[in-house]
Amino acid sequence: MGKIDLEYAKKNFRDYLKAYDQQDEKIRLKRIHTFCVVDAAGYICRREGFSQEDTSLALLIALLHDIGRFEQLKKYNSYDDNIMNHADFGVQVLFEEGMICRFIETEEYDEIIRSAIAYHSLYALPEIADKRILLHCQIIRDADKLDNFRVKATESLEAHFDVSKEVVEQEIVSENILEAVRAHRCILREERTTHLDMWISYLAFLFDLNFPSSFCFIKEHDYINHNIDRMEYAQQETRVRMEEIRKLCLDYLEEKSRA
Repeated sequence: MGKIDLEYAKKNFRDYLKAYDQQDEKIRLKRIHTFCVVDAAGYICRREGFSQEDTSLALLIALLHDIGRFEQLKKYNSYDDNIMNHADFGVQVLFEEGMICRFIETEEYDEIIRSAIAYHSLYALPEIADKRILLHCQIIRDADKLDNFRVKATESLEAHFDVSKEVVEQEIVSENILEAVRAHRCILREERTTHLDMWISYLAFLFDLNFPSSFCFIKEHDYINHNIDRMEYAQQETRVRMEEIRKLCLDYLEEKSRA
């Protein structure tokens, strides 16, 4: 089996990032996100008892999963995948342009890495027959979502919305969004009407996690309570609905973290 040298990969990844504006806030946040996703993938692998080889591979995939974001931001200053799909571009950069050889010398993991990066941000995974490819797709999808909870807990609310916190606090929870949470499913972008719907859609990432350790991670950081409590909801109906969403999420979290 080919050796994966993660320190070598990290050094070359940092060298790759030198081509981008280090003062740009969005670039900075994506750089931090990348290394936090590596940490989250490591947490999952340790708790799930995966082999050293699969752990090293998962960490490498985490390091490279958002490589397409930096060019997306440089060209468009936007995270909008309708303008430029960052996952597809990451695959293009790594495999069609041959940059993968800057991070790992062997080609034996190429199919796994390519699939995991291509599928990491899809609403749902396609059917994947190869169990090892499926495993690594699930690890990176979970690790990415776990760090999304961190980002939503720590970055300013204004950084997430194009309006002030006070405006969002006046909004309502749409009925279809509440129904999606009741059904324990993720929320499609086009289903969202209000900024508050968008905020709830981030909480609903919970329903697409794959490993008991991922639920334990959310529980340990108390991200459900913390992210719901970041706002003071102005309307009584909204407060009632947010408390129902809190209970639905916490009950689901408790059940899954014990699995």
